[in-house]
Amino acid sequence: MPYHQTYLLLFLIFTCLYMLGCERDSAEKSLDTYHSRLANVLDVTPFQEPETDIIQLADIRELLLPVEDIRMGLLDAYELRKCGLFGLIAERNSVLGRVRDRTQQLRYELLFIGGLERCINSLSQDSELLPDLHKFHQLKHKQLPVYFWNMLTSGKEWRQQLRITSRPFALSNFPGSTENQEALHYLHAIHDAIQNDEIVPPKKVERLLFHQEQIHTYRYFGQLIYSITRTRDWLVISTQLLEENESKVICGKNRNQQKAEYLRNVFYRFFIAEIQPYLAELDSQYLQIQEPLKVILQPPHPVPKHFLAYYTHYVAGELHQSFRDATMEHVKYWQRTFKRCQMKIGV
Repeated sequence: MPYHQTYLLLFLIFTCLYMLGCERDSAEKSLDTYHSRLANVLDVTPFQEPETDIIQLADIRELLLPVEDIRMGLLDAYELRKCGLFGLIAERNSVLGRVRDRTQQLRYELLFIGGLERCINSLSQDSELLPDLHKFHQLKHKQLPVYFWNMLTSGKEWRQQLRITSRPFALSNFPGSTENQEALHYLHAIHDAIQNDEIVPPKKVERLLFHQEQIHTYRYFGQLIYSITRTRDWLVISTQLLEENESKVICGKNRNQQKAEYLRNVFYRFFIAEIQPYLAELDSQYLQIQEPLKVILQPPHPVPKHFLAYYTHYVAGELHQSFRDATMEHVKYWQRTFKRCQMKIGV
């Protein structure tokens, strides 16, 4: 067999094995199978799979906030060589400086504010440049929250985390969780420093680029949100299926409880073994990032159009609460049924 045909055959085999592995670990398939098995035991037609509505992140043009371009002339900058600002100003005024991305823009502004403060502290108190530096410092510092917001909502790497995907996580694989959690907690610290008028050390500023690189291959938050939404929707229709057919589950002394026993088997085989751990992991991962997200994505004033609904639903916790409510309602059905049928949990 020619080499290229052998290579193609091996590629197809590995692709199929990979896809089969993904299929076995598919949360969507597990939720679907669970629902279908419940319907089969109850001898009813399964419901149609749920339609999942998504509130998408608004377009960049609706979120990007204007920033006045405030610059220091190079003539003044020559007097600032000894406190380290000249190089930054030259970089900012260069061709490369004018095409930097949103993360690099925030990096520059943070480094510049730090350098500016060092200059103010090092210059003689009778320097004619000092009043202008104080005024410039105030103006630049007021702009930092805007640069921060623009980076999150308009910068390619950060924005792609916030856009909701249409693919749930697998049952036991959450790519990007560590990288994104570390990045969000780092941004929380940067946000706090900006709000408290604190200078961010240069080494800490440079970690902006590190975290940007770490997250750029993932869609973590968007995939987590879709996973939570999709799982909630499946739980809702499965609970509805069970409740609408509750009268078909016969229980009682000297009565045939075969249907209840079959249901219990489905409950343990799919819900307890596969779905419940998945629910717990989704809940845990969301809680680990909710607080930093609530802080760093707090909408500015005036609130950009269409962003408030996104923030309220995904960040402030509206979706998460509905997810927990759906989980609780589903568990309550089983608790009620096991009690009515006198079935011990765990047996």
